[in-house]
Amino acid sequence: MTDIQVPVLIVGGGGAGLTASMSLSNLGVDSLLVSGLPGTSTLPKAHVLNQRAMEIFTEVGVAPEIYKRSTPAANMRANGWYAGLAGAHDGYGRKLGELEAWGGGYTDPDYVAASPCRTCNLPQIRLEPVLKEHAEKLNPGGIRFNHELIDLVQDADGVTATVRDKDADATYQVRSQYLIAADGGRTVGKLVGVEMNGPRDIMKMVSIHMTADLSPWVTDDDVLIRWLVNPDFGGSWSGVLVPMGPDHWGPASEEWVFHMQYATDDPDAMQEEKVLARMRASLGLPPELVPTVHRISQWVMEGVIADKFRQGRVFFAGDAAHRHPPTGGLGLTSAIHDVYNLSWKLAAVLAGRAGDGLLDTYEAERKPVDQNNIDNAIANAMNHFTIDQALGLSPEKTPEENWAELAPLWHDLPESAAKRHALNRAIGSQTMEFRHHNVEFGYRYDSTAIVSDGSPEYVPLDPVRLYEPSTQPGHPMPHAFVERRGERIPLGTLVHGGNFLLLAGEEGHAWVEAANKLAAENDLPLVAGTVGVLDSDFIDVRCAWLKNRGISSTGAVLVRPDRYVAFRSSDGVADPHAALEDALSQVLSTELR
Repeated sequence: MTDIQVPVLIVGGGGAGLTASMSLSNLGVDSLLVSGLPGTSTLPKAHVLNQRAMEIFTEVGVAPEIYKRSTPAANMRANGWYAGLAGAHDGYGRKLGELEAWGGGYTDPDYVAASPCRTCNLPQIRLEPVLKEHAEKLNPGGIRFNHELIDLVQDADGVTATVRDKDADATYQVRSQYLIAADGGRTVGKLVGVEMNGPRDIMKMVSIHMTADLSPWVTDDDVLIRWLVNPDFGGSWSGVLVPMGPDHWGPASEEWVFHMQYATDDPDAMQEEKVLARMRASLGLPPELVPTVHRISQWVMEGVIADKFRQGRVFFAGDAAHRHPPTGGLGLTSAIHDVYNLSWKLAAVLAGRAGDGLLDTYEAERKPVDQNNIDNAIANAMNHFTIDQALGLSPEKTPEENWAELAPLWHDLPESAAKRHALNRAIGSQTMEFRHHNVEFGYRYDSTAIVSDGSPEYVPLDPVRLYEPSTQPGHPMPHAFVERRGERIPLGTLVHGGNFLLLAGEEGHAWVEAANKLAAENDLPLVAGTVGVLDSDFIDVRCAWLKNRGISSTGAVLVRPDRYVAFRSSDGVADPHAALEDALSQVLSTELR
């Protein structure tokens, strides 16, 4: 087969690889994606797509199809905790508590104010085919499954990869300037000497993907994930029930995934008959209900991260860079955010607009964020045991003793008030997972691609739960709807296609002129304009930008193509052209003309 030359080779066809392909195509960069697997995921895997992930998918044009296929907002407003699902005891199936999840179906004012995109839910088994189809439309012939990377060699100018076409049983070489490793850590890391470190045996889990009519027992329309705190099986992690659609959601979901925890050395986890018997017992399914089991998978929760995100011309993203518990839905979304951060930087360097130093900021920015996501995901997994502690449940107790611990919740006993409030506190603490808005959306970057304005270091009111919009350099650009020429648009969409964005106050015309001149002088994609309530290029109809802009009417904010604030001047300056030139030169790691 003829050898291929391409600017970027992507290895891996999961969420990270397919998003990288779409992002690069959106930026006008040719790429080739190869995956050693015959097709997209056959496992449900990750399913929560947070607001920033959906902003990225909106930019590359695939968001409408994802929203169309995903869980309706009304069916994912909350998570619920229940005393099992069904069984002989009269307490079975009783709700212990409910908590809004990830913006409460886009009803939480903070989530609505943060982004024009709502969090959605679409299992990876359904999501990846949608991403693949869209990536193929954007890059015809550039998506190759069943093509396995078997070797690679780097030199000063690029990467030479050897790929085997498994269908034709033939090998060919791909010469690229850069390679993105999105292969889940299967191959590339070993070839270039990048290792992953961190805890590997946090929990052992078994997941059963099945078709079953559970509507007689699953009755809450607004609940997405059901945590079955089953007294007969010791409490939390005895079962987690997640709907899989595909055509109906909520109680009417046709398919489900049931997760169960096992001891890491329990041999029963590897025996399907015993796994299915435990599932039936834990769910309390009647004999006449026989689920159609599609897949049983065993997996271990881990919290590992690559020691390097860049090795020469090879960049690691997604599961090839970090793997962590699914609690909080941070795994797939982190992968999407990784390649979005990397793609615009590769595009700038390949176009000759930026120096190699810009590529070093990928690890500097993403690795701390991904490590924080790992730490939070592990903490989220462990925090579920606080429910057991509040209730007094334990696998060391008999089922009768565990059921007795729940009696004060449903009967007025001397200890009822204390136990009910203890449960309230324990469920409230789960906001660290289901309302971690500052972790999933408000994370910040610190690198040479961010120009400090000397303002005091940001100290969050709550580092996990509360996203506070800010234009301080390193923060994500605050969301605002603006109007121009009779059209209402989210201000952040002005970066689409790889644009820098210069937003000045109502009297900041000198900044706009300087930005336009620099863009023309350097062939730099840059959109510039004033934003205000009255006489401005973009009309701030809701005063949302005014509330968060952090500058005066003569100041300016420079936003990167990934919607992160790169530079801010609170007021006007004597030479805005020089100020912007210095800022962009630092961000792009090159001298502008």
